[in-house]
Amino acid sequence: MPPAATTPGFERILAAYQERDLLRLLTCGSVDDGKSTLIGRLLHDADALFDDQLQNLARLSARHGTTGGGLDYALVLDGLQAEREQGITIDVAYRYFATPRRNFIIADTPGHVQYTRNMATGSSNCDLAVILVDARSGVVEQTRRHAFIATLFGIRHLVLAVNKMDLVGWSRERFDEVRAEFTGFAARLRVSDVHVIPVCATEGENVARRSEKMPWYQGSSLLAYLEHVHIAGDRNLLDLRFPVQLVTRPHHGFRGYAGTVASGILRRGAEVVALPSGRQSRIRALHTWEGEVAEAFPPQAVTVTLADELDLSRGTMLAAPGNVPQLAHAFEAMLVWMTEAPLRPGAGDYLLKQTTNVAPAAVRELRYRINTTTLHREETGELALNEIGRVRIESPRLIAFDAYRRNRETGAFILIDRLTNATVAAGTILEREPAEIRLERPPAAAATAHVRRPASAVPDAARATQFGRPPATLWLTGLPRAGKSTLAFALEEKLVAAGHRVQVLDGERLRLGLNADLGFTSGDRREHVRRTAEVARLFNDQGFLVIVALVSPAARDRALAREIVGADRFLEIHCNAPLATCEARDTDGLFRRARAGEIEQVTGIDAPYEAPAAPALALATGTETVAASLARLWALLEGRGLL
Repeated sequence: MPPAATTPGFERILAAYQERDLLRLLTCGSVDDGKSTLIGRLLHDADALFDDQLQNLARLSARHGTTGGGLDYALVLDGLQAEREQGITIDVAYRYFATPRRNFIIADTPGHVQYTRNMATGSSNCDLAVILVDARSGVVEQTRRHAFIATLFGIRHLVLAVNKMDLVGWSRERFDEVRAEFTGFAARLRVSDVHVIPVCATEGENVARRSEKMPWYQGSSLLAYLEHVHIAGDRNLLDLRFPVQLVTRPHHGFRGYAGTVASGILRRGAEVVALPSGRQSRIRALHTWEGEVAEAFPPQAVTVTLADELDLSRGTMLAAPGNVPQLAHAFEAMLVWMTEAPLRPGAGDYLLKQTTNVAPAAVRELRYRINTTTLHREETGELALNEIGRVRIESPRLIAFDAYRRNRETGAFILIDRLTNATVAAGTILEREPAEIRLERPPAAAATAHVRRPASAVPDAARATQFGRPPATLWLTGLPRAGKSTLAFALEEKLVAAGHRVQVLDGERLRLGLNADLGFTSGDRREHVRRTAEVARLFNDQGFLVIVALVSPAARDRALAREIVGADRFLEIHCNAPLATCEARDTDGLFRRARAGEIEQVTGIDAPYEAPAAPALALATGTETVAASLARLWALLEGRGLL
């Protein structure tokens, strides 16, 4: 047939392809859960295999198949598996197919724990994850690990494919058990959509068609779900972010800024602000390969011209003046370490690559490591290959960024070793926390470097003479429900009766007012301690005895409080009660809800407590009476000349 006769048909096919939306999906699962069989069956039943591939599959099945003469769909990926055996296991394999409703790209990731970094790489570009489990073994360690990593890297839709239902007699009861276990675990993750489908990949049950062998299941098949799942709402069309990739000047009369729309909508005539400079202008025109357009959406590649001559370069970000990203020298992030040499805070010389921006950076703090099986946080001094941890990253340059949960494009980054040029880590930026005041000043504190604390005209000795004793802060620390508040208010009552000026700073009361904006992350807890210590110091400066009742679980945070208040005024009191005793006293259900996974970051359950190494006084509040503890506190104050 002449080429001219085929052109209209080809154009119709191409137009239909361009009109269909694209779903990027991740497949993962433990070894022998049937992932290769499921992918092969899905491609076969979706008519995504060419004739020569089907012929080759039949030939391979006759020679190597394990299905007793039928097609072995796992062999569809045989070429890829052979490559993996030759040492290419570290790569994520991508497979494309299409149906009349939607285009698909499958990111097939290795399931072994040593390839966590590849799982992270695949997740970062996907909209949905299909996690396979064997109906016989149910949810295993790898299932939980894969679900956590998928949600960590922004996947909002999880599909649990409960495979090999034929081997459990198509049992609804077994399916319900697996579903309940997984959904219970997924409730602890930040994921908006969890779907569970019973399948048998070898027989094609619930893969591309509804199963007649499981009439009790009334949901859709896997392919039908993938065709209809709504992902358009996942795109961020509100926050305009346009990282400049290239400044183009084909002639002296044209200056354009080329790049890809990361989020939001670029419109001709709209006002924009360039970051980090803060200079504003208006979009004069939007140029694409097809010509000028009135507006551009993600992920379109466009060249922007502005009404004003601004000195912009690669890495500059354009945003709407009333909706700008965060601009800071430092941020908190979850980091996947991807190289053999471990990460140690303060060591290493890195480049931070985020959108089109590249800046020098350093990992200053390693908050904790995540146990991807239990989701517990573990204290550590380093991150090894494939481990995930929370870090604080600082740069001498201002970085424009959003939290990854809000914007996957501007909230993602990699770290590059400046000596080897190797990518050593990939990370996601977390929600911004209050500025952390530390003993050393971070770069972001430069704006307040000129501020000085004025000295009072009344010396401490004069106040001590006036009140008959020097000021002090008693810092009561311990697990929740260890008795800190009970003792604090009992001591306050006794001190007031004796004529002393005293002020109690109770942690829970402070969280209802001064610290109502803080949560329970390590950064928020540190800020909670810092603010409380600053208030305690102000009361001490006025001659008050201050009693602080605060969990304050981190030793370094209490050291910061001592630094702020002053070592000569600071008395650390450990209210030591076993966790079992604290749980028995729990009348409002704090620990019960934490153990049920309803709340997170509860000290003693999923957040650690670091007991004081050398407190001024250790009270056995789990066994001794309030009166006995109060008497020991009173004796301490008398012995220190504070009464």
